[in-house]
Amino acid sequence: MKSSRLFIILALVATLVASCKIGKKYVRPDMELPSQLDSTVVADTMSIGDLPWNKIYVDTLLQELISKTLEKNKDMLIAAAQVKELAAMKRINVANLFPDVALRMYGERERENYDGKIDNDDQFLISARVTWELDLWGKLRWAKDRSLAEFMASVENRRALQMSLVASVAEAYFELVALDNELKIVSQTVEARREGLELARIRYEGGLTSEMTYRQAQVELASAEALIPDLEQQVTLKENEIAFLAGEYPTKVERVALPEDVMLPVSLPVGLPSSLLERRPDVRQAEQELIAANASVGVAYTSMFPQISLTSDFGAESDLLCEILKSPHYLISGTLLQPVIGLVKNKARHKAAQAAYEQAVYSYEKVVLNAFMDAYNAIVRFNKTQEIYESQYVLERSSRSTLDLAQLQYMNGVIGYLDLLDAQRVYLNAQINLSNAVRDKQLAVVNLYKALGGGWKNE
Repeated sequence: MKSSRLFIILALVATLVASCKIGKKYVRPDMELPSQLDSTVVADTMSIGDLPWNKIYVDTLLQELISKTLEKNKDMLIAAAQVKELAAMKRINVANLFPDVALRMYGERERENYDGKIDNDDQFLISARVTWELDLWGKLRWAKDRSLAEFMASVENRRALQMSLVASVAEAYFELVALDNELKIVSQTVEARREGLELARIRYEGGLTSEMTYRQAQVELASAEALIPDLEQQVTLKENEIAFLAGEYPTKVERVALPEDVMLPVSLPVGLPSSLLERRPDVRQAEQELIAANASVGVAYTSMFPQISLTSDFGAESDLLCEILKSPHYLISGTLLQPVIGLVKNKARHKAAQAAYEQAVYSYEKVVLNAFMDAYNAIVRFNKTQEIYESQYVLERSSRSTLDLAQLQYMNGVIGYLDLLDAQRVYLNAQINLSNAVRDKQLAVVNLYKALGGGWKNE
């Protein structure tokens, strides 16, 4: 009983002493953030970054692709396994704060023969050993804080990966639809130029135009036909890219027919820059890595102080198994380990940890700066792509009217065939540029949503 009381008293003393945790407490670096992201608009407390991705991308086919990707993408599976690994490591460091209990059972039957005299020397042992390293200076708690921060960093890494994958699938999907539309435009142009070639042949054979006009029509048809194989190749490669993201072998990707069929919000609330740090997983991951680096400094610093371990053995030992419970024994001891010899090494480790923390600070600041640059750039692209689209729309309508007029004048002999070809080229480029402008609007929404930290929340 006295030994048990002594152990309890020592444990209470150790708990009181362990309340001392030396080292520098983590404080987030002050980077003097800007008051708002876009100075041309009033700051909004709401942000699309707070919305789940399926509220932004309402196309059901795109939603199916994103869901499949988040479920089967190999990088996501790797990240999930890493989270499990660091969760287990975190539990190990938490368990180090508590006593370690080991149970030992031992039995030995020995018979000795001395000049014909048989002597039995049996031995039976049951014991429990309790070992507890007293966390006098906070070393174990710093280690626990580090493992917790590393675990949280892995969680944020997985969220950041999810955010990137959602954006990558959406971008690839919009680009694929735009390629389909461009292929359709070129195919229609090829058909129109085939009709133009036939008309040029008839007029040439009828003596109404020169051979040069007829040959030029052949060149224009061939140049348009040459665009089709390249576009078909790009379509296939983009489908394969989407399949790879979804963790599948190359396959056909279901999508809408036209870029205009994809519905996206026209006006998006940006939000306040202070909340940007709370939403973007890559920023939160960088901060958790900074917290872990700070905890490593604490571990290295407290390693220079003495360590005390308490060891207690409780058990029973007897020559007869039936009498073992009647022969109890106990032992309580303490060990003081003073790292005198390794003091130079420990100091070097502490300086190395401080240097690593300094690097982590700069890395965190770099990630924050990059986050705000992404957000600023995404806002500019979102605003300007709308203006570009409106200009391209006007150009496409105007070039269509010009082509209609040129065809009429050519049939009446007012203009030559080369003038008609110029009008056809302008209209083809205007169609493709308008299709690309629609695609760029969609990509601008994707980039803005990602830059504001959207896309990592689950459905």
